[in-house]
Amino acid sequence: MISCLCAATPALYILWIIMAQVAGQEDKEKTTALKDLLSKIDLDELMKKDEPPFTFPKTLEKFEYAFNDDGQLRHIKTGEPFVFNAREDLHRWNQKRYEALGEIITQYVYELLEKKCNMTKAILPVNATEDEPESFIYLSPDALSNPSKLLVLIQGSGVVRAGQWARRLIINQDLDSGTQIPFITRAMKEGYGVMVLNPNENYREVEKPKAASPLPSPSEPLEEPAEKRERKDEKESKKKREFYEKYRNPQKETETERIPIRENGSSEEHVLYVWDHFVFKADAKDVFIIAHSYGGLSFVELMNQREMQVKDKVCAVALTDSAHNIWLQETSMSTKNWMQEHCRNWVSSPEPLDTPLNTMLPDCPRVSAGTERHELTSWMKLSMFPFSFKPPPQKKQTPK
Repeated sequence: MISCLCAATPALYILWIIMAQVAGQEDKEKTTALKDLLSKIDLDELMKKDEPPFTFPKTLEKFEYAFNDDGQLRHIKTGEPFVFNAREDLHRWNQKRYEALGEIITQYVYELLEKKCNMTKAILPVNATEDEPESFIYLSPDALSNPSKLLVLIQGSGVVRAGQWARRLIINQDLDSGTQIPFITRAMKEGYGVMVLNPNENYREVEKPKAASPLPSPSEPLEEPAEKRERKDEKESKKKREFYEKYRNPQKETETERIPIRENGSSEEHVLYVWDHFVFKADAKDVFIIAHSYGGLSFVELMNQREMQVKDKVCAVALTDSAHNIWLQETSMSTKNWMQEHCRNWVSSPEPLDTPLNTMLPDCPRVSAGTERHELTSWMKLSMFPFSFKPPPQKKQTPK
């Protein structure tokens, strides 16, 4: 019995190996098939399954939101603040809804600038043709003619447009903290002309034209008859449609392209252009500037390009959590020295408002904005309007 078992052992061993190989081959084929299936599934598209269409209201009223007497955005029916996650597990749709509301907010702020602050648009470029993309800034009635003083407001980067510091604050907190309107109204009361820049309006977005299908060259022979190729393509297309039927939402975002606005294609270009065509030509003897975040970088770039003009016109600059870097921007020593005397940067900090802070950068004094939230630094600065420091008195020249 033992001898028979021993004799049969090699045969059983070989059979076991063969079975293992067959099973392994089957597993390998299954794995390959699974990988092939997964490669055809776009996970981003899979997450779009059952996603509602991107059609949102065009007005605050239709969105069922309104600003109350305190400037807070509230739901018309419930009185509750804005809710980002209107639909659970649909982050992309919620984000698109938030962006749609943001566009309405932008138009709402424009209306406030025009109706509440009595400001008007100035089109950029100043010699724009009818068919080219345009931008604009806002001017108070005396922005160019005020002989005494002019306040220039420069916002940071992102989706915010003229008159806004932070969209998030407008939607989630109130109009006062998120817009530049409190600065504008107070400046006007104190006799300033006001100029509101629009450094993020750099392009016009238009629908991208559909690319035409390339025709085969007549000199190249076809690999198979046209009818057979068409049937084959139709069959493949049908398979793809059936496969994605279960997984993807047929809605697609429109493909667009950006056409830059002449001489205003970036924040830096915009600030330089407005300086050349408006600020420098204004009658004001003293120009004051408040620049937030990336707006501070754009101001420093302006100084690099128009140093003597800025020194001649600008009296003082209040930066709020400025993003400038005097080393990377290759700022001259004379500009650094001027910034030490005429600029101050209110940065996010847990320290009380206006507390001096140590800095390793030899550009300008830094003090606490009284908040650790970057987007709030400009609003916290309003209490010290227009500046909590005065420019140094000019040295008197002694007669020779």
